[in-house]
Order: sequence, then C-alpha cells, then structure tokens
Amino acid sequence: MQSLKVSILILTLFTACNSQVSRDKNTGTTANAEISLRDSTKYTTIEWLDSANRDFGKIAEGKKLEVAYRFKNTGTLPLVIQRVQPSCGCTIAEQPNEPILPGNEGVIKASFNSEKHVGMNQKSLYVFANTKGTQRYELRFRVEVEKNKW
Repeated sequence: MQSLKVSILILTLFTACNSQVSRDKNTGTTANAEISLRDSTKYTTIEWLDSANRDFGKIAEGKKLEVAYRFKNTGTLPLVIQRVQPSCGCTIAEQPNEPILPGNEGVIKASFNSEKHVGMNQKSLYVFANTKGTQRYELRFRVEVEKNKW
C-alpha cells in the first residue's frame, strides 16, 4: 500500500512538471512554454536600473517586505518576461503581463513574508526573458528578520 502511494505521488509530480504547455493564439497548436526563449531572432537586450543584489536591513517578524527591480528594454524588439520564479514559497513574485516595448521600462515586484523566518534571509528571484547572451537572471535580496518581543 505504501509503495502504491509513493508511485502515485511520483507520477503526479512527473505529470505536473511536464505540463507547462502554452497554446498559440494564431494557430491553436500547443507548444512548450520554453520555445520562445530559444528563438534567437526574437532576442532583445535588458538593462537593470536597480542593483541585482539588495540589502533591506532589519524587519520585525510577521512583516511583509515589498521589493521591486526596475529594468529597461534597451534592444530593438519587445522584451518578454516569460516568468519570474522565487527561490522559495515565502516569496511571491509579480511580473509584467505585457511585452515591454523598446525604450520602455518595466518592474518586477515581489513580496517576502517574514513569518517564521527569524534570522538572516537571502532570497532570489529567477527571471526568464528573451534576451541576448543569457535568458536567465538572478535578482537577490537579503533581510534580517528580528523576533517579535511580545
């Protein structure tokens, strides 16, 4: 019985990890969500306007820390932020829903929940975009969470 539960769990995880499929609006066909990052003819360039490594000092446990990273599309094609993946479940990321046109700026936001995270915390946001050179960026922040004294 235990091995059946483990097998079902593994099958469920495998299926979930392989189900990131998007549907092309024009043709109605499905394609892997990563394909757009592989087409180098659609690459542009990005400039991060804020430091990729930030220190927010100290906050009290239970507070939510809001972070934002500004960027600019310095290329000639629309910049698509395909996804932003936080390094853990205590951080929720928000990415632009629309492409950023050449010359325009955008922002990636995140919210860190400090509940039960007393001590030094170093978190990352992994950004995937259609950019030349690399399509993956790591934005990092650190914050020290102080235990409430009540």
